Amino acid sequence: MRSVTALVTGLLLPSMGLEEEISGARAAAARYVDDGEEVIGVVPTEPREGGRVYLCAYRSDGDPSWIALNETGAPVVDRALVRDAVSIAAMCELAEECAGGGDLGELRARLLELRLTEQPEGIEEAEEAAAELQATIVAPPRVATLAYLDGLGRAAARLEQALGGVDGSSFAAAMKSGIAAADDLAAQVERAYKAVAPS
Repeated sequence: MRSVTALVTGLLLPSMGLEEEISGARAAAARYVDDGEEVIGVVPTEPREGGRVYLCAYRSDGDPSWIALNETGAPVVDRALVRDAVSIAAMCELAEECAGGGDLGELRARLLELRLTEQPEGIEEAEEAAAELQATIVAPPRVATLAYLDGLGRAAARLEQALGGVDGSSFAAAMKSGIAAADDLAAQVERAYKAVAPS
């Protein structure tokens, strides 16, 4: 999983559907900067159906700090919702990194070479599954949602099956091991959270 700074700064490229949302959340987050701080990233999430949460990261000379904003730009004070937003953002990031072994372009090139040179049984299915998985991954910025995570999981499982995986899913194993990292990140955000949230 990439560093916190890489995670948030990697999601700031313009996107037609999210550009205005991210800009608005960034402007709202700027109201909470302390002296010497700057907003370094906004991660749009939808940890629960029907509601966006924008994770906003700040950088200063010290450790990063965070705030989560709802769709109206108000700080989220529900700690469980903040943790859920951080977790879904981290797990979507991990799923994108792990899907197809981490380098789908290289995998697809190897599958093409195999089809042209050896033509093993099932190679077309594997190529289709790899293409489907690559198409499922949305270029940043995108909203981290359970539906997106589930879609990545289904496409990754189809590819692993097409490749003849019989010893368990490496994608599922990576996601399972990533839960602890997501929990650690959520704890970091909670410790460095700008708003006072009730227990």
